[in-house]
Amino acid sequence: MIADVLSETTDRMKKAVEAAKDDFANVRTGRINPLLFQRLNVEYYGTPTPLGQLASLQTPEARMMIITPYDKSAIKEIEKAIVSNPNLGASPSNDGNIIRVTIPELTQDRRKEFVKVARGKGEDAKVSIRNIRRRAKDDLEALKSEIGEDEIARGEKDLEAITKTHVDAIEDALKRKEAELLEI
Repeated sequence: MIADVLSETTDRMKKAVEAAKDDFANVRTGRINPLLFQRLNVEYYGTPTPLGQLASLQTPEARMMIITPYDKSAIKEIEKAIVSNPNLGASPSNDGNIIRVTIPELTQDRRKEFVKVARGKGEDAKVSIRNIRRRAKDDLEALKSEIGEDEIARGEKDLEAITKTHVDAIEDALKRKEAELLEI
């Protein structure tokens, strides 16, 4: 029973770490990243649709993205969505078939702002890990009537080790992202 609680908790924490890494990927760096555009919502026939479902994305250069819409009539809406997103700071231009998006170099101040954003996302991820731990601890406490207190204490010790491992994974991902953001 304790093993089941710990196994489920580990799975949930792994998902939280993956979600944090996805969030970090959405923070802009000096290089253009297709993930920045994948989830960008475009108004397509009255429905907000992720850009990744409307077009193919290619990065021929570090600061340029080529967006090829599957439906050419969506070009104006795609352009509007890109321009209206302040986090990108991108300038799109189209030739009727494709959209070329270039992003400007990041200033040092802007890089520091993005580091703060990444740290906030990292803290949110750690809070979610702690919430998962609290839920697991409650589940272990509920088992006290069926299992001895020594077993519960051992389970809680294992839970703390699992939690530390996943919090460390988030810290490592955050450090990599900070280094990537501050790299000139």
